[in-house]
Amino acid sequence: MKSIKDIVVLGGGTSGWIAAAMLAAHLKPTLCRVTVIESEELGPIGVGESTIPPILHLIHSLGIDEQDFMRETQACYKLGIKFIDWRESRHSYFHPYGSIGKRIENQDFYQCWLKASLAGEHYPLEDFSPCAVMAARERFFPPGQAQNTPIGGAHYAVHLDAKLVAAYLRRYAEARGVKSIQGKCVSSERDQRGFIQALQLQDGTRVDGDFFIDCSGFRALLIGEAMGVELEDWSHYLPCDRALVVKTDVAGSRMPYTTATARKAGWSWRIPLRNGTGHGYVYASRFCSDAEAKSTLLRHLDAARLNEPRLIHFTSGRRKVVWQGNCLALGLAAGFVEPLESTAIHLIVRGMDFFLRYFPDAECEPSLARAYNRRIAADYEEVRDFILLHYCTSRRNDSDFWRWCRQMPIPDSLQERIALFTAHGLVPEASDELFRSSNWQSVFEGMGIRPHKYCPRVDNLDYVQIRETLQLARTAIAKMVEGLPSHDEYLARQFPRGF
Repeated sequence: MKSIKDIVVLGGGTSGWIAAAMLAAHLKPTLCRVTVIESEELGPIGVGESTIPPILHLIHSLGIDEQDFMRETQACYKLGIKFIDWRESRHSYFHPYGSIGKRIENQDFYQCWLKASLAGEHYPLEDFSPCAVMAARERFFPPGQAQNTPIGGAHYAVHLDAKLVAAYLRRYAEARGVKSIQGKCVSSERDQRGFIQALQLQDGTRVDGDFFIDCSGFRALLIGEAMGVELEDWSHYLPCDRALVVKTDVAGSRMPYTTATARKAGWSWRIPLRNGTGHGYVYASRFCSDAEAKSTLLRHLDAARLNEPRLIHFTSGRRKVVWQGNCLALGLAAGFVEPLESTAIHLIVRGMDFFLRYFPDAECEPSLARAYNRRIAADYEEVRDFILLHYCTSRRNDSDFWRWCRQMPIPDSLQERIALFTAHGLVPEASDELFRSSNWQSVFEGMGIRPHKYCPRVDNLDYVQIRETLQLARTAIAKMVEGLPSHDEYLARQFPRGF
């Protein structure tokens, strides 16, 4: 067996330095050298990065102190996403993290809640989510410090400054032996098997390697140009193909959630940071000009701009395979599913996590790549379907974009999920899927999709017991949240010098 001695990561930014940091944490530098090739052309795209709870697992698995990471990346806490005007104009709902309710005896909470709702009780599902209740009152407290309390089932993620994240992980990786080279890749050399042997930089430098990780963004210089792997285009499902991004000063309190507001030809985000606020407008160019999109973005800013809006072109989809030969694609090079549910960093980490599980020798046995590609394809398709759910269930009929969404084609996998939920309130759930039953239930309920009937087994419980348990749980969560500090107060306690 010939071991991999040199891994070359093309591209810095968030994906490149996540890859380097994870490799540094798992591979001894004396056995496998890691080199990152950086250029300004392949730097971070975002002006603010919204994440999901698994980001904390990454931080902890790398042995990074969470408080130090948050302090250095100007981070805020995130309890979920507030969706405004998605179901219809002047309607909003919240997609929270963590649990929603607890089992009542041996019965599923959601099915018990559903029976009560169909019987005429008016208990909003969000009232049983600690995260949703905290977000509505702009409160925050780490659930890990509140175990066995009404908010113990909460989870949280963070809002980050993307450039600071890349810089932090660069310091982490370099301290563990990762080398970096500044330069622009202009070509690659391949052997008779089609494997990449070396990269040629613009200044004449040749960088040899046994394995190459493509973090070159949308250009996909290795997986696309060198290896010839095509993009599987999902534009027929997700028509948005452009985004305008800008950063502003802080305006008012920092809300502990991302805001996603539906617009005429797409949607806009608002991501609070400690050093400003990230804004963006994701839209479909067939329904909206760039000038109109820029006007929409600027019109809805709530503070002074810190930079000029930047236009990003993209195509939703994924590479048909993301591991080909001795080349692995991560981040935008692997694919792009619009950032509605903040899954970009998660997909990068998942890509590296599974790569480390399937870690090859220098021969790169094809069966490893096939197994890996099947697993990563499932992740991308799960994220695609979850995002599609927000669009295809909208009742909006006030623009060409939303009328198109009402008639949009959807994959069989999503059709089956909708049919099963509508009929029985059930969500198929594999052991390692990102989105759990509570995530799907939150969006279905938020978009006005409620099952026609509940599980008959719930009738084994006395209805009075169900109703009283719901009342007590709802009251207990609300009462505890009232006593928690505001998000800004908690941030000021944690980061008194950087707030």
